[in-house]
Amino acid sequence: MREGYEGTGPGAITPDGCAVELYSRLPVRDEPDVIVAAVPAGAHILELGSGVGRVTHALVERGFTVTAVDESAEMLDRIHGARTIRSPIEDLDLGETFDVVMLASFLVHAGDVEVRRGMLRACARHVTEGGCVLIQREGEDYHTDLPRERVDPTGYTSRIVSAEPVGDGVNSVRAEYVFPDAVWTQTFRSRPLTREQFEDALGEAGLRVESYLTEDRVWVRAVPAEA
Repeated sequence: MREGYEGTGPGAITPDGCAVELYSRLPVRDEPDVIVAAVPAGAHILELGSGVGRVTHALVERGFTVTAVDESAEMLDRIHGARTIRSPIEDLDLGETFDVVMLASFLVHAGDVEVRRGMLRACARHVTEGGCVLIQREGEDYHTDLPRERVDPTGYTSRIVSAEPVGDGVNSVRAEYVFPDAVWTQTFRSRPLTREQFEDALGEAGLRVESYLTEDRVWVRAVPAEA
């Protein structure tokens, strides 16, 4: 387990505290709708941090070709209908480019600055000329509207319990997921980024914001800075 990351509950737990069985149960929300509205039909998407394929499968069903990347073999084993590659995102160098590169799940908020820089460089080197990078940011009150919970229509409750500072602008975030038959927790490191800090981080990697795709500015379409 990585320092500062922990997960509890039934089944395999990845080094960043994610429970494979939990993520297999979580429903897809509006992510596919946001993506479909922002990219060309039938695009080849490189999905960085795919997990068990919660979004992957929805995109494949909508006619996209998806290459799914994750560092967990247990996560990738749950994916069907897409090419899978096991690798840390920051180390990925496939020698090929894609119409769309996607970095979702708030991964851009990695607590380790060098990991974040590596992830964004991976996005930049894998996007084709004329392509785009889709990034999912944390909401602006993610670390302050606490504790908070959401009761999902499918019958489970998710909670962000706390976000405690651990130094260098990083918080330790604790989440809980309560199902009728099981409970999972996850503790992870997250670095809040203002809009300016986020855009500066993209610039470091040779990317720039083309547009914010949602009113809350959580979903972003970025392009190579020279485009």
